[in-house]
Amino acid sequence: MTGPIRPYGDTTGDGMVQVSFTLPIAHSPRAEGAAARLAGSMGIDPALVVHARPLGPGHTFFVVYGRCNHLVDPAEVEVVERDFPLLTPKEANATIKASLQRRLVVVGACIGTDAHTVGIDAILNIKGFAGEKGLEYYREIDVHNLGAQVSVPDLVEAAVALHADAVLVSQVVTQRDAHLLNTREMSAAFREAFAAERRPLLVVGGPRFDPTMAGALGVDRIFGRGTTPGEVASFLVHRVGERLAA
Repeated sequence: MTGPIRPYGDTTGDGMVQVSFTLPIAHSPRAEGAAARLAGSMGIDPALVVHARPLGPGHTFFVVYGRCNHLVDPAEVEVVERDFPLLTPKEANATIKASLQRRLVVVGACIGTDAHTVGIDAILNIKGFAGEKGLEYYREIDVHNLGAQVSVPDLVEAAVALHADAVLVSQVVTQRDAHLLNTREMSAAFREAFAAERRPLLVVGGPRFDPTMAGALGVDRIFGRGTTPGEVASFLVHRVGERLAA
């Protein structure tokens, strides 16, 4: 389908959507009215509060259903499309062996106060994610998982000591844009510590990152939710190959 489109609910183009949110107000008829009015301000009209549940004193969770009057044109949407081929572990190993003639060194961590290692472990650990083995499974990739709450200076020090080809950072904690601040701090530290031609690839991932912000944050790639180990491995092999060919 081309041109502007509407959400699909019961019939094509009816615009029906369901949204959920929490308001800092105790549950009451007035609170439900406030939720409906807020949904109306979002362009949902009519807005029907189909669920409301108190979340402790002074907060209420709402689910609102109704017709969205906005349109979206997919042709105008800016996204980061995959610009590298997906490789099997066998293909990735063979490419690394032929191009680098040594193992590709990857250092991974959660930086700052972030203690959520599920994302970085899903990419690095051999058990992997979504039916794919993690980077530890690739015999030509030397993985060093530093774990959680790693300071930026310690991450840089490890990358220097291990002669890292790539640094992978996962950020789940996003309060007050902590993931953006930490990423900018990390990229600045690596640019200070390494000459441009020797700096490791900087890759970050997390559910709240916008992949289009890689340049603004000073990293080489941002991966969002649902990323698999195979995608990350393929990107690393592709970009390292580009560097060698330059």
